[in-house]
Amino acid sequence: MDVLAKALPDGRVLTDPDVTDSYSRDRTFLAPGAALGVVLAQSRDDVIETLRWATAHRVPVVPRGAGTGLAGGATASEGCVVLSVAKMAQIKELSAADEIAVVEPGVITADLDAAAREHGLMYAPDPSSYEISTVGGNLATNAGGLRCVKYGVTRDSALGLEVVLADGQVLNTGRRTVKGVTGYDLTGLFVGSEGTLGVITAATVRLRRAPLGPPATIAAEFASLRDAASAVSAIIAAGCQPSLLELLDRATLKAIDDWRNIGLEAGVAGMLIAQSDATDGQAVARRMHDLCMENGASFVAVSDSPAESEELIGIRRMAYTAKERLGNCLVEDVCVPRSALPDMMTAIEGAAARHDVLICTVAHAGDGNLHPVFVFDHGVPEPPQNVWDAADEVFRAALDLGGTLTGEHGVGLLKRRWLELETGPLASGINAGIKKVFDPLGILNPGKAI
Repeated sequence: MDVLAKALPDGRVLTDPDVTDSYSRDRTFLAPGAALGVVLAQSRDDVIETLRWATAHRVPVVPRGAGTGLAGGATASEGCVVLSVAKMAQIKELSAADEIAVVEPGVITADLDAAAREHGLMYAPDPSSYEISTVGGNLATNAGGLRCVKYGVTRDSALGLEVVLADGQVLNTGRRTVKGVTGYDLTGLFVGSEGTLGVITAATVRLRRAPLGPPATIAAEFASLRDAASAVSAIIAAGCQPSLLELLDRATLKAIDDWRNIGLEAGVAGMLIAQSDATDGQAVARRMHDLCMENGASFVAVSDSPAESEELIGIRRMAYTAKERLGNCLVEDVCVPRSALPDMMTAIEGAAARHDVLICTVAHAGDGNLHPVFVFDHGVPEPPQNVWDAADEVFRAALDLGGTLTGEHGVGLLKRRWLELETGPLASGINAGIKKVFDPLGILNPGKAI
């Protein structure tokens, strides 16, 4: 590390174990390995120098953004260097005419959206952690979020990337144009690669026109999760094109109610929160209100002001913090075809009962993307066996329903044991071959994703 410290500007390399430990974890419960040190990169040149040094000395490198990941993708491996790009946080360009921005990876997602709004635009990806997660981390996991039902996931907004490869070479992928089919889609390959193929140092992202007025929001209560799922199908089939369509189960609502007293009524099994940012949003909201009532809702609230709309959305954004108060959380992220959403909710409820595990579930319901959170006791370093057994049952149910192990969080460390159930040996071998092309020594985020 001394050689690397001398090659980089002062203050870039940290080796104090008490300090490096704080950079070695993400938001999972996983215990990290002992890192040799941390590099606080502030420029592309810092990243290049670090990776050249790592290649020369065969030292593993774990890239890191804000550390908000939920799958262990940024967890330090033994003897690695943690390469933090959180300080690379400049919006290098924002073109209202071309509706694009060029940003460094440490830019906070909400800050990019706020900058775009000043020009009548928006950055569409909207993970629940948007106020603390970075664009680079969202790219690394192909994060989705609350607005993805209408605007797509991070990959749908990524036009081009600047990536430093394992040996320090700089690769530029994609372009500044919305269309372009020259060569293979290397941008799409790097988005979601979880730092295993290279380190993103800049991204050209697509911006969209911001809605002209405030969104209209509804919150509907249901005595049955199947009824709530039926309402989801009805809203989509009716062509309402919601900009947000979220489902919260009773366990999640109770956790929020115990914390913030939202007035949860007995008999409420789930809540559906939907939003329209269309120019006729209030009319769309009323239509969604009617569809919820037709599909068994016991009560539906419709916002009549921006403040009330924010209050309803705030219930959804409180979900994860409320669950963290109950215990350690194994946060999962299965996705199924939308038509299979009722069966998936039933499968999760059954797994919770059979294995005596508290599972709190929220869903980006319009996408069939569910986040079952398996809660276990604080102070326990790893989930007990009954939690793993319940998770195994949930993952297998998702695959049986034609779904996937992860819709937006990534594989990281937590899902490695199930990965080949979905990909199969042929695809796993091809993925390993792709990894070898970009990282022949296997030093980038070893043990993760593939």
